[in-house]
Amino acid sequence: VLLLIDAQEGPMPQTRFVLSAALKMGLKPIVVLNKIDRPHAAPDRALNQAFDLFLELGANDEQLDFSHIYASGFNGYAIAKLTDTPKDLSPLFDLILTAAPPPPGNLELPFLMQAATISYDDYVGRQACGRILEGKIAKGDLITRVDRNGNHSQHKIARIEGHLGLKKIEIENAGAGDIVTISGIPEVDIGDTLCAPDQVVQLPPITLAEPTVSVEFCVNTSPFAGKNGKHITMNKLRERLMREKKANISLKIEEIPDRDDAIRVCGRGELHLAVLIEAMRRENFEMAISKPKVITKEVNGTVMEPMERVHVEVPEEFSGTVIEDLSRRKGELRSLETSEHGLTTMQFLVPTRGLMGYRNDFLTRTSGLGVLTSIFEDFAPWKGEMAGRTRGVLISNSGGKANGYALFNLQERGSLFVKPGDEVYEGMVVGQHARDNDLVVNAIKAKQLTNIRAAGSDENILLTPPRKFTLEQAIDYIADDELVEVTPHFIRLRKLYLTENERKRAGRD
Repeated sequence: VLLLIDAQEGPMPQTRFVLSAALKMGLKPIVVLNKIDRPHAAPDRALNQAFDLFLELGANDEQLDFSHIYASGFNGYAIAKLTDTPKDLSPLFDLILTAAPPPPGNLELPFLMQAATISYDDYVGRQACGRILEGKIAKGDLITRVDRNGNHSQHKIARIEGHLGLKKIEIENAGAGDIVTISGIPEVDIGDTLCAPDQVVQLPPITLAEPTVSVEFCVNTSPFAGKNGKHITMNKLRERLMREKKANISLKIEEIPDRDDAIRVCGRGELHLAVLIEAMRRENFEMAISKPKVITKEVNGTVMEPMERVHVEVPEEFSGTVIEDLSRRKGELRSLETSEHGLTTMQFLVPTRGLMGYRNDFLTRTSGLGVLTSIFEDFAPWKGEMAGRTRGVLISNSGGKANGYALFNLQERGSLFVKPGDEVYEGMVVGQHARDNDLVVNAIKAKQLTNIRAAGSDENILLTPPRKFTLEQAIDYIADDELVEVTPHFIRLRKLYLTENERKRAGRD
């Protein structure tokens, strides 16, 4: 296995996660220090940090004696020593041949494999993907599936697929060491053991990470519903989500009591759910997405919430600002290091809910110069209440096309999310208020025309470019009483209740 580390940034939170998994499996990674061509690259420092990470994660003596190589993926070369002349990637391939052991396994032993991932095909159904540990298999063979509870069932192999470069190809047989996709086992799940019927064994099950975040997928009820998308009904949404669950088994789908216009989807973080939403969007689905909520659990009477390990890189002058922000969000500073180039690297442990809505603020607070990444760490006792978004929003009071004159006058109230000519509707969020309360505004108001004119009396309309959201940023931004309207061509923010009277009534209730 290759452990890829940025020669400038060093090990990231995701590096810790994948290295921990590799070490637990007894693997001895080859460390590849990439991006050595960058101006501020410090490959020796990154290598020392990698060694410290190996120690911290409990690597044994053999694993600590890892091989390493320097590379530049952008320029397409690898070198064994920093003083070597760069040519091509041959040194990396040579190192793999000498340092990586051949795959274990004996072709003469009975067939044995564990399903590492699951895929889904509309024609053959669920498919088990993994590496054959022992023996060989051919199309039409009988095998035994052993689930995590020890239950046995026999199946006939319908299809075997292997890989040729990046392509998936159908093959007639495969043997120990091959990575294959097997069809013909309808109920197969991650961690199930597939073995020969005359030699039934059960391998240790694979533990899946628990869902940490949930969102509600709702029917799009905005005035623009159905204008872009093809699939807009709850039945279509439910059918698509259930199909996704067959392959994406870390996804959890729940019906919401007393609601037939929404369904709750739980995943392993905002990005996990955003990838699904983006895929559905490209398939011509329309939907409205609620603000993500963390999933808590109770252990011995104590409420536990998900925590994330956060890696932050900012210019030194912004480090105090970030520490203050994340401390306010119940974060704990674990390490801090400033390089000779004035770049400060920090590690925090922060509740997942503390990061919701912060990534947008982080870019603003660091003038776009900061980098923030995070990965799930563990569950920890509930950290108490924390403040949410500090600014209100500007809400359109009517439908139509946004007018430049109206937007020009709204600029002093806050920052805008729309430009002249954009279609808006009542209840749509058209900007961020400069204060902490929501403000209902008229974004389509035109300048009153008269037949009296004086030279130079008209003001020149100068508009600041509107703030545009990606899907992840929009989901990150919204408050509890807001939704993200997702269509194939547009991402809009809106209030849960579109009219002002409905919002007042809901506030009283």
